[in-house]
Amino acid sequence: MTLTTILCPLDFSAASVALVAYAAALAVGTGAELRLLYVQEPAGLAVAGIEAELYAHRAAAEAAGARRVSTTTVQGEAAPSILAEAQRHHADLIVIGAHGQTCLSRFLMGNTAETVVRTAPCPTLLVRE
Repeated sequence: MTLTTILCPLDFSAASVALVAYAAALAVGTGAELRLLYVQEPAGLAVAGIEAELYAHRAAAEAAGARRVSTTTVQGEAAPSILAEAQRHHADLIVIGAHGQTCLSRFLMGNTAETVVRTAPCPTLLVRE
């Protein structure tokens, strides 16, 4: 399987730094473009905070050796927005973080990573914290 585009949705949690490092290593090893994505939900960060976080994550990916890194911010619900971006950019792989929620909390609150894994148009790599 040849990877040309890797989509890496971020939530700016502490685990996001490790997630970007992992995705960047895959991008370096395959020569793929790494697309960092932040989905701003209605009660999200202020725009200045988003741009600063994305810049820091992009810089980390580039420092890890990734040569083609882009950032995107979209507004909407997380899972549908991630899936739409994966289709829009013909992602070959989605690298997404898992927060290790219990079955009960997944049932009550939903789980973005679970939805993406089940319905993604491409393979999905789930990375635990």
